[in-house]
Amino acid sequence: MPSRTKAAKAAGGDQALVYNQGTFRNSALVRQQTLSAYLFLLPALIFFCLFVVVPMVMCLVTSFFDYRMGKPMTFVGLAQYFKMFKDPIFLKALKNTFILVIVAVPAVTVFSLWVSSAIYKMHSFSRSFYRCVFYLPVVTGTVAVAVVWKWMFNKYTGILNYILSSLGIIQENISWLGDERTALACIILILFTTSIGQPIVLYIAALGNVDPSLIDAAEVDGANNFQVFWHIKWPQIMPTTLYILVITTINTFQCYALIQLLTSGGPNHATDTIMYYIYYQAFKLNDYGYGDAMGVVLAIIIALLSALQFKVTGSGSTD
Repeated sequence: MPSRTKAAKAAGGDQALVYNQGTFRNSALVRQQTLSAYLFLLPALIFFCLFVVVPMVMCLVTSFFDYRMGKPMTFVGLAQYFKMFKDPIFLKALKNTFILVIVAVPAVTVFSLWVSSAIYKMHSFSRSFYRCVFYLPVVTGTVAVAVVWKWMFNKYTGILNYILSSLGIIQENISWLGDERTALACIILILFTTSIGQPIVLYIAALGNVDPSLIDAAEVDGANNFQVFWHIKWPQIMPTTLYILVITTINTFQCYALIQLLTSGGPNHATDTIMYYIYYQAFKLNDYGYGDAMGVVLAIIIALLSALQFKVTGSGSTD
């Protein structure tokens, strides 16, 4: 009997030794895989730190200085921020930017969802064709798109004035980009047409991931198209909607290229945006400290609106 007990203890000790060795090997393998993953990520991490993190820190620091080209940096504290909210051009740029966001973001989201819902029901060839058509402005390039729209809005040779005049809607040509009453609306229209491509593609993909068995069950129970969409499709595409809202908001706040190519902020600052005014102060007037201060405020506004969007859509909850 004692010999059996000793044998059992010896067998248990051997099993524990094997278990410990296996655990050690697994831990070593995990460390090796983790190290390999970080080595593969290292180039991107270095690039991110050098060209994203470091400039962000420098922007925050220099926003507290009077920093101009060819002059020594002078610490001014919060003076740049106080100056900003007394600057009528900045306040107008802030107003224009919020108008762009308030109008363009909901319009892009709703229109993209409507179009993608219609395209999704089509044959695969037709679906691919329309995806290509709507996504074309995204890959065409901002410069090419701006040149085409600038020609269309031209007062003397633009096709828009020609069509409206031919139909008798207008009696004399309109300077669409040169009139304070119409310039910002033209920018919103162009921004809308160049922003719907990616959301449409994303919504078509999201609708394709909706469980068809749930839709069939709802239709068997007598649900109409709106009820099927609202109670089944909409909750399942909510993460995609949140992504589209956040990305479209950020892109709209950063609207610069269209302004630079079409109006340069005119006429009379009617199309100035925060992003363009940052460029104007920093690179035309060489007032880098003031431009950095506006950049910090813009980043804070975008972060707050993004957090609000997460909160409203319920994606930030832990339920």
